[in-house]
Amino acid sequence: MVMTIVGIVIFFLGILFSIAWHELGHFATARWFGIKVPEFMVGFGKTVWSRRVGETEFGVKAVPMGGYIRMIGMMPPAKGERYGRSRRTGPFQGLIDDARQASAVDVGPEDADRQFYTRPPWKRIIVMAAGPAMNLILAVVLFAIVLMGFGRMTATTTVSEVSACVLPATATRQDVCPPGAPLTPAAAAGFQAGDKIVAFNGVRYDSWDDLQLAIRAASGTVQVTVERNGQEQVLTPTLVTTERLDLNDPNKLVPVGFLGVGPVAEVQRQSISDVGATMGSVISEVGQKLVQLPQRVPNLFGSVFLGEERSQDSPVGIVGASRIGGQILASDAPPGQEIASMLTLLALVNISLGLFNLLPIPPLDGGQIFPAIWEAIRRRFAALRGRPDPGPVDVARLLPIAYTVALVFVAWSALVLVADVINPVRL
Repeated sequence: MVMTIVGIVIFFLGILFSIAWHELGHFATARWFGIKVPEFMVGFGKTVWSRRVGETEFGVKAVPMGGYIRMIGMMPPAKGERYGRSRRTGPFQGLIDDARQASAVDVGPEDADRQFYTRPPWKRIIVMAAGPAMNLILAVVLFAIVLMGFGRMTATTTVSEVSACVLPATATRQDVCPPGAPLTPAAAAGFQAGDKIVAFNGVRYDSWDDLQLAIRAASGTVQVTVERNGQEQVLTPTLVTTERLDLNDPNKLVPVGFLGVGPVAEVQRQSISDVGATMGSVISEVGQKLVQLPQRVPNLFGSVFLGEERSQDSPVGIVGASRIGGQILASDAPPGQEIASMLTLLALVNISLGLFNLLPIPPLDGGQIFPAIWEAIRRRFAALRGRPDPGPVDVARLLPIAYTVALVFVAWSALVLVADVINPVRL
């Protein structure tokens, strides 16, 4: 129990660091481009601790569900108007005017040229993209530490076990061979645990993944060279064709060549290229999960209100991720593997934060990036046609969308939080 609590606290602090690291990207690039930043906060709500350094107040707030930096002049004044005009009536006009006023609250006469909207679009894009970029950079560093420092459990070409008989793909490891079940090709050919497969049909293999693909694609009698007790010998099993799970789609059965051996798995340190490949595959998978978020609502709702079992790939929030971190530290795995697992989980959190904030909807970072891109395109077309500069895109007009998205996000976060508390995802 103690280790679980320690793990929760450590991982929670890691998430807070990731949030601060994200905001540091915005802060550093904003200051680089001369934009005034009055606030740098981790969390929302009431300020728990703060300290002013120069013109910026750094602090921590009571609700650690994110963070922000406040730059002056995030929204331009309405075309032909100045800040300070009276508040209009109406459900949205008043909100827009209030937001414009809040954007200009710290703008003094000496700060007129230090406002966010006065910077060229490319600078604003860099400032807003710097936060997600920092999360992705941190994920690369974490994966590099895990893969190149601790290593990854990797299947080798050494045989760990030889299956006695051919069973259906749906069988479990506890299932025994029924009477009259045919021997596996490996058992019939005399394979033994500890044999190292060095060649298959004359082609030498160092990777289990490549060897597995070759076995699945083969049929009939094949030649397999194994190293046993320091000596190489050739075995000639006759493969059978049976249905097994598709390596790319675990919900699909496909006919493949079957030998009947399992590989020995060992921890092996990976190369820098493996770090890049892992980042690419994880980013792709996380991107797909983000697109599928609306499909996760029924399972979350059922796990909270209907007592249904929560899916293992269910979205989790800060509380849920921290609980998983606690489970990892309280497990019976070796300390190095526990640390590697926690760092991997933190890397996944950072990739999720980075990609989520790039979505082109306000109030996320992408909600400022894409208007800036549109502004650059609009200015370019105006210049080509000899027309005057159309000026900055009025992002204040997107506030109704921003408020709607914020309400949806709050509801979603509340649902995930309740699910993480009463029906958490467990390892």
